[in-house]
Amino acid sequence: MIRAAKGYRGRRSKLYRYASDAVDHGRVYAYRDRRRKKREFRYLWQIRINAASRAAGMTYSRFIEGLKAAKVALDRKIIADLAATDGAAFGELIKVAQGALKTKATAAKA
Repeated sequence: MIRAAKGYRGRRSKLYRYASDAVDHGRVYAYRDRRRKKREFRYLWQIRINAASRAAGMTYSRFIEGLKAAKVALDRKIIADLAATDGAAFGELIKVAQGALKTKATAAKA
């Protein structure tokens, strides 16, 4: 336990009782935050996709709906990266989503 508390300040790195408490507490935070990190990155990707899709004249929800209708198998991480770095490729995704939404609307009318 003392070895795991290496680098902690004061008695947390020297005395077993305090080191044990500090290491246990740190491991709880580590477990929790490994899950929280996934959640926070998904939020970040959604924000980036929404900003880029609104700049192209489409909302996030309609864009994702269009991609699902077009059976595009890209996850939000890749789409957000395209939105941030490759505007031309993201523009093509917007066109694909718009086309799929149009065919979905005409299929629903018929």
